[in-house]
Amino acid sequence: MSDSPDAYAYQAPDAAEPVPVKLTVNGAPYAAEVEARRSLVDVLRRDLDLTGTRVGCETGVCGSCTVLLDGEPVRACAVLAVQADGQQVETVESLAGDDGRLGPLQQSFKDHFALQCGFCTPGFLMLGTALLRDDPTPDRERIRSCVAANLCRCTGYRPIVDAIEAVTR
Repeated sequence: MSDSPDAYAYQAPDAAEPVPVKLTVNGAPYAAEVEARRSLVDVLRRDLDLTGTRVGCETGVCGSCTVLLDGEPVRACAVLAVQADGQQVETVESLAGDDGRLGPLQQSFKDHFALQCGFCTPGFLMLGTALLRDDPTPDRERIRSCVAANLCRCTGYRPIVDAIEAVTR
């Protein structure tokens, strides 16, 4: 037995050690080796060049980085890429049509002036998408409750609620 205090110390794996990750992102397969410490948003933006997903607070509070992971909204800055291994990831880029035209919810955001600076918009679009898949006809209170999860410093939320509600009609 060693008398060294380090002899029994927990040895965490090196967070910089590459780990294999396989994801399906917006319907396309993706496989790579990434450092275990890298966030999902970092892999999406840097490795896949999907820059629609924003990085706001980097602590999971603001919601700008919201993506769908197996259909559920998550904060991509608070999810490690290795945690998403084997899962389906949908980003805001998935909402546009194949021809590049805005999807229905995106068009409604435009029509209802539900964006000003636009920084938070991708997160709200992904929240709205998840909500409408779960409940195609949510009432206004349910929409308000849903969008309260993300922060917007420009719109005051009403146009965002109006835009999501308009898609249900």
